[in-house]
Amino acid sequence: MKDNGSIESIRSYPSPNSTVQLQEIVYWSQGYRVKGLLAKPKAQGKYRALLYLRGGLQSIGMVRPSRIAQFASHGFVVFAPYYRGNRGGEGRDEFAGDDRCDAVNSVELLKQIANVDDVHLFGFSRGGLMALWTAILRNDIKSVVTWAGVSNVTSMYMERVDMRRTLKRIIGGSPNKEQEKYDERTPLYKVDKINAPVLIIHGTEDDNVSIDQSYELEQKLMEEKKQVETWYASGLSHHYPPEVNRKTVKALCEWMKTI
Repeated sequence: MKDNGSIESIRSYPSPNSTVQLQEIVYWSQGYRVKGLLAKPKAQGKYRALLYLRGGLQSIGMVRPSRIAQFASHGFVVFAPYYRGNRGGEGRDEFAGDDRCDAVNSVELLKQIANVDDVHLFGFSRGGLMALWTAILRNDIKSVVTWAGVSNVTSMYMERVDMRRTLKRIIGGSPNKEQEKYDERTPLYKVDKINAPVLIIHGTEDDNVSIDQSYELEQKLMEEKKQVETWYASGLSHHYPPEVNRKTVKALCEWMKTI
């Protein structure tokens, strides 16, 4: 079996930004070939490393080249795994089951490419789960940003009636019958293992992921005496308006650079 995080292949990928180079990478994670997209500034220099953890499930919420190029334009080498079972990658997307290892293992890949000792994490929506788990399972994480992030999989099941059938199929039942399996996927109960500063971003009118999940995460981190900052946006939903989105991305990138 190939080493976790080792690169199988790299190919050029069309970039929407003339100052940013994109490449699609196939790497190894638990014996699976998994794909992801790398974005890095074309200008020579020493850049921080950012692991971008997408939201959604399977083809929904797939990594957008323009999005990771946006982060790279703020001075980061960015890698965004598609997670196993997506875009021709091997294995099965499990919504923060064993596929969380695809995030954990890609940290190693990113450290090598960016030539750094530690990595910043950004997770959006379902990516919040992946970011929190990565920070729990690794000790080389510099900071964590979770934006409209899921922190409790049982709460996700209760909030999203439209996703219940999918979650039952992936996880193996409902929380009523398989609570242990939902708890195993929920990072909220292990945040005592996080040693990096955490920034929580969430809109108060989010119908996709309730802001209550961020309130709960904030409370848990505070109880564990972890460093946590919150940017709650009154009246905003899951996806911020374009101008607000751009300003928020710029601000969170500046926040990471202060860590």
